[in-house]
Amino acid sequence: MTKKHERGSEPTRPSAVRERILATASKLFYKRGVHAVGVDLVVAESGIAKTSLYRHFGSKDALVAAFLREEDSDFWRQWDLIDAGHAGDPEAKLAAYLDWMEVRLRRPGYRGCPQLNVAAEIPDSRHPARRVAEEHKQKMRERFAMLAGELGLPEPEKVGAQLALAFDGAFISAPLDRGDHLAQTLRDTVAALLQSARK
Repeated sequence: MTKKHERGSEPTRPSAVRERILATASKLFYKRGVHAVGVDLVVAESGIAKTSLYRHFGSKDALVAAFLREEDSDFWRQWDLIDAGHAGDPEAKLAAYLDWMEVRLRRPGYRGCPQLNVAAEIPDSRHPARRVAEEHKQKMRERFAMLAGELGLPEPEKVGAQLALAFDGAFISAPLDRGDHLAQTLRDTVAALLQSARK
């Protein structure tokens, strides 16, 4: 037998409660920014009791970190699918990354990379969400360095950092420019980087 809901139609399974809080908070954090969204707004929008939020996350800082971990997990899940679909063909893999980026950049309401957005709002390197963002970007540089190695380029770590910076530039510009324009500029930038690296 299940217990009564705390508020209206609140799910009773702990995992469902946590997922509901996190889904609501994630949508609000991404759309409005983490500083503009307080715990009370997350509670009101999710229909979950405040005690449930603190029971599952402990603090707003932990909730923001959980939001970024979810985003990180989804990002790398999609990246790994691209990798798996083009195993052994780094040129096709890079082209697929660029196609994927174009879809993201054209998405209505797209505000760029959530890790970069949160890092811009939270300068404290000790904040748990800031650490998630830094780890995400380090992993991106490492993944691009691996790709540069697969492409047979000299100094793959240097090229990987350059590719990551190019992608980050598109992410940062997303709220201020057209997705199709950004996507083409990113393709041109990547092509120029690779041409320079091959000299």
